[in-house]
Amino acid sequence: MHVIHHGALNGVTGSCHQLVINEKRSLLIDCGLFQGSDAKGRDEEQIDFPLDGIQGLIVTHVHLDHVGRIPYLIAAGFNGPIYCSPPTAKLLPLMMEDAMRVGITRNKRLIERFLHDLRKYIRPLPFARWQKLDGGIEMRLTPAGHVLGSAIVELDYEGERFVFSGDLGSRHQPILKEPVSPERADYLVLESTYGDRNHVGREERVQQLENVLCHTLENKGVTIIPAFSVGRTQELLYEMNLIFERLSDTTGCSMLHAVDVIIDSPLAQRFTEIYDSLRNYWGDEAKQILEYDSQPLVFENLVQIDNHPEHRDTVEYLKNSKLPAIVIAASGMCTGGRVVNYLKAFLGDPTTDVIFAGYQAAGTPGRYIQDSDWVRLDGQRFDIAAKVHQLSGYSAHADQSDLIRFVEGMAEAPKAIRLVHGEDRAKATLKRELEARGYNVV
Repeated sequence: MHVIHHGALNGVTGSCHQLVINEKRSLLIDCGLFQGSDAKGRDEEQIDFPLDGIQGLIVTHVHLDHVGRIPYLIAAGFNGPIYCSPPTAKLLPLMMEDAMRVGITRNKRLIERFLHDLRKYIRPLPFARWQKLDGGIEMRLTPAGHVLGSAIVELDYEGERFVFSGDLGSRHQPILKEPVSPERADYLVLESTYGDRNHVGREERVQQLENVLCHTLENKGVTIIPAFSVGRTQELLYEMNLIFERLSDTTGCSMLHAVDVIIDSPLAQRFTEIYDSLRNYWGDEAKQILEYDSQPLVFENLVQIDNHPEHRDTVEYLKNSKLPAIVIAASGMCTGGRVVNYLKAFLGDPTTDVIFAGYQAAGTPGRYIQDSDWVRLDGQRFDIAAKVHQLSGYSAHADQSDLIRFVEGMAEAPKAIRLVHGEDRAKATLKRELEARGYNVV
C-alpha cells in the first residue's frame, strides 16, 4: 500500500489523501477545500485526480478543509460509500447544505438533489470496532478529540496498517474525549498544525477569556469572536457558562447582567442543537456537569440571532447603543459570513476586542488581523484599532507536546511518519523533534 496526497501535504488546508491498496482498489480519506493562500491558483471545482478504483471516501470530521470538496467529488462521478462516525453522519449534511448555499448555488432543487445523494452514500460506523470493507480491508475509527465525531482512521490490509490522524484535539477539551494512540502503524499520516508551539493550560486559557470578558464590561465595548460553527462555538458557550456562574458570585464584574452574548450564526445554533442531542459522545467532564446543569450550552444572557434582517439590525443597534456585548459569529477565519459585518463596523474602535480561538491560515483575513494593523474586507481597507487576542489554548488542534505524546503512546513505533496539514515551519520543527526521539519522518 502507499499514499497519494491530493491536498494538505504542502499546506494546512485541502486535506485529501488517497490510500492505494492495489492497482484496482483505493480509498479516499477526506476531500477538503483549500483556503487562504493554499487556494491561490486552484480551481476548487476541478477534481484533479482520477476516480477509477476509489471504492469509498472516509471522512475524519466535518470542517470544510476536510469535506468542502465533496459536492465536486460527487459531481465528478463518485458514488461510493462515505464512511464516518455516527456524530459526523448527523453533522455532515448540515455542513454541506450550508457550504452549497454559500459557495456553490442557492438553487434549492440542486441542493436538495445533492443532499439526497449524500445521505444515500453515508455509512456511519461505530467507534472502536474493526469493520470489514470490500476487498479484505479492515477499518477502525477512534475519537480524535477535535470536534464532535472527529475520528482517527486505522486501515489494515493483509497485516499492513496505515493510520490517518485527521485533526487531533488538544488535551483538556471540556466537551470531547481525548484522543487515544493506536497500538501501531506501519505508516502514520500525522497532522502538524501546531507542530512548532505549545498551548497554554486549561486554567490559563479560561483566565485569559475571563479577563477579556471583564474588559468588555469595563470599557462598554464589543468583543468579537470569529468562531467555526461546529466545535469552537460550543466549547466557548460551555466555558462562558462556567465563567458567568463563577463571576456571579464575585463583585469583580458586577455589570455582568448588562452584557449580552450574541450568537449570530443560524448554522452554529443548529450544530449546538445536534451537539446537545449527542451527549452520549461527550467527555467525562461535560457528562458530570450535566448532573446539575441540564443545559451547559445555554445561559440566561445568551441571545441568538436568526435571520439576516435581524443580523443587520443587531450590528446597527450595537453601533448606536454603545452597550457592551460579546458576539460569536462565523466564519472562523473571517473569510466570509456574518462576522465580517461586525469586523467592518467595529475594528476601528479602540474599545473593541477581537478574540481568535482557533487557527488562522496564511492569506485569510483572520491572519491579517492577527499580524497587521489593517485588513481588506469585501474589497475595502479597514484600519485596526481594536485589541486583538490570540487564545491558542482554545484551539481545537493538538499542540507540539500533544502530537509527540500521540506518537509516543503507540506500543510499537511507526515505521514511517508523514507530516501533513501544517505550514513549513511547523512541519520542520515537529520533524526535528520526532527525529531527535528516533522516529522515521519521511
